[in-house]
Amino acid sequence: MSYNKANFKRISEEYMTKNLRAKEDAERRKKVLHARFPEIAGIDNELAMTGLKLMQAAKGDPATLHERIDELKRGNEELLSARRDILLSKGVPEDYSDVHYECPDCMDTGMINGVMCKCMRRALVLAGYESSGIGNLIAKQSFDNFDLSYYSGDERRNMERAFEKAKSFAANFGEEKARNLLFMGTTGLGKTHLSSAIAKTVIDRGYDVVYETANNIFNDFEYERFGRGYQAQGSESRTARYFDCELLIIDDLGTEVSNQFTVATLYNLLNARLIGEKSMIISTNIKKEELFSRYADRITSRIFGEFELILFSGKDIRSQKLARGER
Repeated sequence: MSYNKANFKRISEEYMTKNLRAKEDAERRKKVLHARFPEIAGIDNELAMTGLKLMQAAKGDPATLHERIDELKRGNEELLSARRDILLSKGVPEDYSDVHYECPDCMDTGMINGVMCKCMRRALVLAGYESSGIGNLIAKQSFDNFDLSYYSGDERRNMERAFEKAKSFAANFGEEKARNLLFMGTTGLGKTHLSSAIAKTVIDRGYDVVYETANNIFNDFEYERFGRGYQAQGSESRTARYFDCELLIIDDLGTEVSNQFTVATLYNLLNARLIGEKSMIISTNIKKEELFSRYADRITSRIFGEFELILFSGKDIRSQKLARGER
């Protein structure tokens, strides 16, 4: 798996800043403490000499090394006890000058023994929601709240199969050869809901997902190709994420204005991702016949040859909700 590169860079820098800030705050509190209570400063200075004392102890007779180390430990314990007593008598918390990390497990480094801490994983997941382009939908649409009661008879059985295929795709993402799904059906049948549910699950598992409408994708390519800002040196690419992400979800294919540029762009995007073995989900409201008439053979052959078709059927869920008095 590989988290979104920009998110990983930004959050790694945030963790470095948090770690440094926590240490600087502790150092400021220690200076205040030493200024107010010189006896605490004396004890802290003595404790700071522990490393040097250990080095000196190691130079003595090896036969009595353990005794010298035990004596040093007892001395430090007495100093710490005296320090606690002084702070207690002054009404100061014992850990006042300690470093207070947001995450004590990783000490705000994001890593524990070379393994990413759960706090950093969570931060990357939340950032992934935002950068995926589907942040708001993820909060509302998941596998847990996909309601099959809106379907009946053969339509329900069909949607049960669609639901299980979507769950399997998300659960096994990254653990098998790249797969692609084509969601096809009229509006209001749950295509966006299952796309959102897949995106959430895949992001939660640490993969980089981009969810965008076909119209917005082509607008980004058009701006990058023809916009005035395209020639600016060092300008950030709007379209790189569509090639780089591990899962690209293209919503509402067929709603964009069709012309030579959009057709060529779609072909290049599909072809590049198929060659790179990077998964895609395409969602469309138009029928199979219209896809064939709208796009060149080199596009439809890739879509119907490399994507698993999942047909959505039933009655518009939005209309059913209105009839039930639901929102």
